[in-house]
Amino acid sequence: MKLVAAQLAASVLKRCAALAACTDKPGQTLRTFLSPAMEECHQLVRVWMTEAGMTVHIDNAGNLRGLYAPQPNLPRIILASHLDTVPNAGAYDGILGVLLGIALVEAIQPLKLDIAIEVIGFSDEEGVRYSIPFLGSRAITHTLDNRTLEQLDAEKISIVQALAQYRAMHPEVQLSDIYPDTHGYLEFHIEQGPVLDQQKLPLAVVDAIAGQSRLTFAFHGKAAHAGTTPMHLRQDALVAAAEWISFVEKTAAAKPGLVATVGQITCEPSAANVIPATAKCSLDIRHASDVEREAALCEIQQQAEKIASQRNIDLEVKKHYDQPATLMDSGLIHLAEQAIKLAGYPAPHIISGAGHDAMILAPHLPSAMIFLRTPGGLSHHPDESVHKEDVQAAIETGIVFLELFQKESRNQRIA
Repeated sequence: MKLVAAQLAASVLKRCAALAACTDKPGQTLRTFLSPAMEECHQLVRVWMTEAGMTVHIDNAGNLRGLYAPQPNLPRIILASHLDTVPNAGAYDGILGVLLGIALVEAIQPLKLDIAIEVIGFSDEEGVRYSIPFLGSRAITHTLDNRTLEQLDAEKISIVQALAQYRAMHPEVQLSDIYPDTHGYLEFHIEQGPVLDQQKLPLAVVDAIAGQSRLTFAFHGKAAHAGTTPMHLRQDALVAAAEWISFVEKTAAAKPGLVATVGQITCEPSAANVIPATAKCSLDIRHASDVEREAALCEIQQQAEKIASQRNIDLEVKKHYDQPATLMDSGLIHLAEQAIKLAGYPAPHIISGAGHDAMILAPHLPSAMIFLRTPGGLSHHPDESVHKEDVQAAIETGIVFLELFQKESRNQRIA
């Protein structure tokens, strides 16, 4: 198995490099929802799926779907991730999971397992074109509402219009759906963080995907002359924001598992000799426990109100996004842990701080994730990388997982 897995790992890395050249922006890797670069990407992946013995189609949300089914009416598992990228991306985020799925289809054929494997390359997870993530996985779970579908891109083209244009160009598209015989979902993904790299471990089982809230805190003070206004008479919005940002950092550092980030600040009127009248700050806060996240957010907002009151300025808070934490399926977590250990590797458990398609599928299917080490913790960057031996470990683990999944499915059918 190790020799086959090593050969397939080399092939996966070669294919990742080939897809990195499919780009909407020369000089960097960028593929967005339904773009020409995504079309080029599909052409390559379609060939690899077909060569692996899969029947291939695209659905009406632009997801590329390959099915390996040695016999009809077999229980099906989905192996999937996304094929779109952030701007100036690396070669592995999302893409690696799709190509590992194809490699596993290639690997398990001699084993003649009594399961069907569907490999899906989701059309959008990053949300770059429309500032709304997970369009591909939300389409197959029927969780795209009309308000979302009316969202416009930079060219003022709505999602509805873009999909209509796509379907007109691809009249062979099939419905976006989860097929009735599907029993589970497994997503391989790079960790995108430093934990496994620091521990010098190749793989981890994901227990949950952290819940996330995104807000804007706007501090409204009063502009005044920087030279003539005494310090005790100022209503400086930026100083209030700075005090609050310091509190955000201290709060997150004091609570295990909590991360909080102020990543954007805008200041008005933004002149060297004018006291700032307005400071708007973003807040991104995440935790695997919704209770812990919401309690910390309440504490952070109360402190913002206290600071504003003490400084005689107004506070405006807007919530833009609130995603509950998502637990992976306990049964598939157990199978993933067993598979990693039987393949000969340690099986630590980890919480994902980033969102993934698995969080969209989990309410509809038993779902699991396996992380691969990210060297240096570097992701969403052209220098993003993986170790070949970790890809090999993932393939070895995936083979064992599929064998265990077959046994589990067989037992359920007998019961």
